Amino acid sequence: MADRPTLPQPPAGGTPTVLVIGGGASGNAVTILLRRAGIDVDLIEAKPDWNATTGSGITLQGNALRVLRELGVWEQVEASGYPFGSLGVTAPDGTVLFVAEDIQTGGEDLPATLGIQRPQLQQILIDAVRASGAGVRLGITATALEQDADGVSVRFSDGSEGRYDLVIAADGLNSATRAAIGVTDKPEPTGMAIWRIAAPRPESVTRTDLAYGGPAYIAGYCPTSENTLYAYVVEACRDRASIDPAAHADEMRRLAQAYGGVWPEITEHITDPKKVNYTWFDRLLVEGSWHRGRVVLIGDAAHCCPPTIAQGAAMSLEDASVLAELLTSGRDWDDELLQAYHDRRIPRVRRVVEASVQIGQWQLDGVRDADMAGLIGRTMNALKELP
Repeated sequence: MADRPTLPQPPAGGTPTVLVIGGGASGNAVTILLRRAGIDVDLIEAKPDWNATTGSGITLQGNALRVLRELGVWEQVEASGYPFGSLGVTAPDGTVLFVAEDIQTGGEDLPATLGIQRPQLQQILIDAVRASGAGVRLGITATALEQDADGVSVRFSDGSEGRYDLVIAADGLNSATRAAIGVTDKPEPTGMAIWRIAAPRPESVTRTDLAYGGPAYIAGYCPTSENTLYAYVVEACRDRASIDPAAHADEMRRLAQAYGGVWPEITEHITDPKKVNYTWFDRLLVEGSWHRGRVVLIGDAAHCCPPTIAQGAAMSLEDASVLAELLTSGRDWDDELLQAYHDRRIPRVRRVVEASVQIGQWQLDGVRDADMAGLIGRTMNALKELP
């Protein structure tokens, strides 16, 4: 750590300044929490629409809901989403094999699970950021970061410049900031890919159901409101360049039509290729410190995992909560504090990343006697503890 510049302390009697790069879940969350403590925050987001219109749905476990409650948005999330407390496993023909109660990782006063449309969740967080009084600039990126003994000078893509005590890199899986500060870890594909779509919710869908087997590894759905769900089909990775975007609906429908139960109702709505999303599963866990000088990584910029236990967003939200707690604790903003953030997060995040990847690998390898339920149960029980 000797070659890294000493972090500046928040000015005595003054207000520290923070730049948050990226307006996803973790960037929005840390902005809200720091503004609540009276810290001056600027947030920049590369997408002009702040990602307010993209995505199908998201499954949030209780530990994610706990952070959303801390942010003060739980009531809006609850009203907009669909809470439930169990998980069904079905045969490909739709026959329910068993139903298990979900573990309440956020405590007994929160639902075990909630599904919500991604654009709806993002809009709730956007509104909270706006209400916090943070400075927000959209369609802007950071093109250069220069650190010295007193702070960070940042050059932006519109030619303007800014000066900050701390920069929080929340710019996602392919973080340009991560590379700019010399962190060489990069996301790696796990071998699986997922097709997703939002669709109307059949009245009988009141929880997530997963079908293992058939032409895909997993076919599942999650209710996201009284009227909507998102459905997904997981298969082995294909060369993305070989899939014509105009054929996305045809490809997903071909896989989905092999499944029974409510799937025929869902499949009727897989018609518009522009509404079908195809992505690979990736894994990332930055080893070693998550900061360089006064630039610190959070969320997908530091780690990501396949959605096999629906913990990606939860880990990102927890990052924001823990980092904000430390930055507003009255301690010096120094290497020790930022290392303490990493040290608190790494065992929990590592456990989630490794479990999520392992579940997918068992399926890729065709392991039929894997203790999947045991691994999920152990992981979820560990997440009941506060981060």
